[in-house]
Formats: sequence, structure tokens, C-alpha cells
Amino acid sequence: MFILSAIGQALQMAFFMFWEVLWPLALGFLISAVVQTVVSKQAIVRTLGRDDLRGATFATLFGAASSSCSYAAVAIARGLFRRGATLANAILFEFASTNLVFELGLVLLVLLGWQFVAAEFAGGVLMIAILAVVFKYTLRAQMVEAARAQAEKGLRGRMEGHGAHDMSVTDGPFLRRLFSGRAFTAVSHYFYMDVASLWQDLLLGFLIAGALAAWVPNSFWQALFVSRQPGISVFWDPIVAPIISMLSFVCSVGNIPLAVVLWNGGISFGGVISFIFADLLILPILNIYRKYYGPRVSIYLLVTSYVAMVLAGLIIGEVFQLLGLAPAHHFIAVFQAAPTWNYTTFLDLAALALIALLGWRFLRTGGPEMLRMMEAPPAEHGGAHEHHEHHHH
Repeated sequence: MFILSAIGQALQMAFFMFWEVLWPLALGFLISAVVQTVVSKQAIVRTLGRDDLRGATFATLFGAASSSCSYAAVAIARGLFRRGATLANAILFEFASTNLVFELGLVLLVLLGWQFVAAEFAGGVLMIAILAVVFKYTLRAQMVEAARAQAEKGLRGRMEGHGAHDMSVTDGPFLRRLFSGRAFTAVSHYFYMDVASLWQDLLLGFLIAGALAAWVPNSFWQALFVSRQPGISVFWDPIVAPIISMLSFVCSVGNIPLAVVLWNGGISFGGVISFIFADLLILPILNIYRKYYGPRVSIYLLVTSYVAMVLAGLIIGEVFQLLGLAPAHHFIAVFQAAPTWNYTTFLDLAALALIALLGWRFLRTGGPEMLRMMEAPPAEHGGAHEHHEHHHH
């Protein structure tokens, strides 16, 4: 009996949290879909071919404008690399894509507050700058060659089709493009592509967060994050947080519910920031790196990204502390708050209506077939396609 009630409590906490963030998720996916509809991928590759400030800036902007699924980001990055972007710019694109996207900012804002959004964006830009400098001085030409040779083999990761998909509507005046039937269709497709690629991570994120909130006593977190000694925890937490993230297997937005649990458990402000950045270090993604770029490059990416996110967490934590912007620890009761007739519920109902409207359009315009194609690898030019034939049943 006890076990059933414990599981029930964890599921209830997971649902309460989901209800709290349903509308910012839907709004984030909508904005992301609109941006993907009006930004063409073809125009981007041309600007990513050089490792200079312009290349890094465009990699960051384009990342922020793309879908937030870490798997899709990693797939798109390899596509950019194979089409002529530099390896450094492809990786910077990935980090921007999973850390500077709209839905992440919106969910953070609703659950944790504006300070976290500010820190996430400032820290994200800082982390990308640190990575760019580290790549400039340590990424050797023979490593890039090895990565390119491996990337050309075209081994499959996850969400490959998502990476290759471009339905952007780019001809004619901006507003007319945005309100055309074609754009409505494209937005509905991108919206459901994001949902399809993220629902597992989101579900896992809510379930793990609900279970941790229900079952793990706060004393455990306080011991792990040394929260009794703020002097130590400021340095310790950003170092240990990415390791928790690595083991949690949840990418992108799915990380935010877990961040709330850790924040309630007493992790330092900088620790939360480096935890949220660590979604590109989860084990499945390191395995995809190995397939895409080979073992040496994947270890190099693990070490450099880890260093960058720890430093970004430390520096942003300190800077926000100095500026008096770091929030004091207040308990976030999102796991306990049952849905009531407040603005969250009204916005959630509006979000459900929007999801239904886009779903109707998606079903009417061949969306399910497109999703099935998305799971398959994109058709390659040249001979790489023959190796994949046995994947198609």
C-alpha cells in the first residue's frame, strides 16, 4: 500500500509541475516554429565557414532560433559541419540551440523567476565565448580532419530527419509570408516536430523531478551541495551539478523541473546555471558524438564543454551575487500546488486550444507521414545512402 501511495504522490507532483508549465511550453514551441518557418537553413551555412567573430555570432543566433531538442541540435550541427561549417561553429550552434531558446527561457521564467532567465542567457553567451576561445587555441587541424572523416560516414544518431528538414517560407513580404496558408502548415509541422522530438525528455524530466521531490529527503541534497557552508558550495556546486545532469539522461527543457528540485534542495545559484547548461553532456549524446566524430573528438568535446559550463556557472554565480541579483533561497511550491481557477489554468486552456488547432492543420496536411520520414535518415546526395537501406522496413 505504501508503495502505491508513494508512486501516486510522485505522479501527482509531476502532473502539478506539468500543469504549471504547459502554456509557456506551448508558447515557446509556437515562437520556435514561427522562427523556423521564416529563417532558412540554406542562408546560414555560408556564414559559418570561418572561425571568426562573425561566424561565432551567427552560429549563436541561428542556434537560438532553432528547435531546442538536444538530439535534433546535434544532428543539425553535423549537417552544418558536413555542408561546410567549421567544427567549432557547429558545436557553438548546438550549445546556443539547447541553452538560448525561447521555450527554455519561458519555462525558467514561470518556475524559477527572471533572475534565472537573465543568468541563463548571460551565462549561455559567456559559455559560448569561453568555448570559442578554447576551440581556437586547442582544436587541432588533424582532429577536425578525423572528425570530418567520421562525419562523412553518416552513421545515424537520433532525430536525423529533424536536422535535415527545411520547410521555411522565404519569398515575398514578411507579414504576407507569416500569415499565408503555407506558413500555417509549416508552423504546425515544426510545432509537432518539436513536440515529437521532446516529449520523451519532457515526460522523463517531470517524472524524475516528481519522484525526487517526493522521495529524496532535502537533507541528502544539503549534504551533497554543502549548503551549510556557502563559501564552499559556491565553488563545489557548479562542479558537481553537470555530473548529476550527465546521469539524468534528460535534455533541454526536461532539465528545468530537475533544476527546481535541486534549487529547493539548496544548490547554489551558479550550480543551477551549470546544471541547466549540462544537457549536452548526457550519456546518450556523448555516444552520438562518438558515432558522429569518433572517440577522440567526443572525449575532447566532453572535457572542453565541461570546463566551459563549470566556469560559466561559477562566474555568473559570482557576478550575480556581487550585483545583488542572485535570488535568496525560497522554497518553490510548484510540486504542491494543485490546479485552481487562476491565470495558469486559463492560459493552459488557451494553450490546449492552440495545440488542437495546430494539430488539426497538422493532420490535414500530411503531418504524420512527415514525422515518419523524420525518424528515418535524410536522403543523402551521392553514395552514403546505400548503407542505410537495411534500416527501412
